Amino acid sequence: MKNLFLSLIAATMFMVACNSNGNNVADNGSASSASTDKPVMKFEKETHDFGKIVTGSKVTYEFKFTNNGKSPLIIKDAIASCGCTKPEWPSAPIKPGENGAVKVTFDSRGKMGLQDKMITITANTNPAQNVVHLIGEVTAN
Repeated sequence: MKNLFLSLIAATMFMVACNSNGNNVADNGSASSASTDKPVMKFEKETHDFGKIVTGSKVTYEFKFTNNGKSPLIIKDAIASCGCTKPEWPSAPIKPGENGAVKVTFDSRGKMGLQDKMITITANTNPAQNVVHLIGEVTAN
């Protein structure tokens, strides 16, 4: 019983400490102004349908985007939901108002039926992650 009581007191103190830190950041406005200055990744299309392809074929598509933010956009990583899909992204920063593209190649070897490959792009943007989809159908020879 004594351990439970001490645990409750410790948890309460932790919650109070966390809330007071959060209020200080919100009060001085630095958190909200920092998020509005971040780059914003705006895609022309977030989903591309490659249609029907024969198994063993490769399909490549470029997801074009614009930096609609106020500071340079830097892509840190792009990860596909499957090893059969390979994303490539620009290493140079994309200035505000400029365009870039994430090139995605899907290898259909060993795949059949409907496909939906999700590519998660992590950057210094708001939000920090953007997701695009490459979809289509793989058919037999």
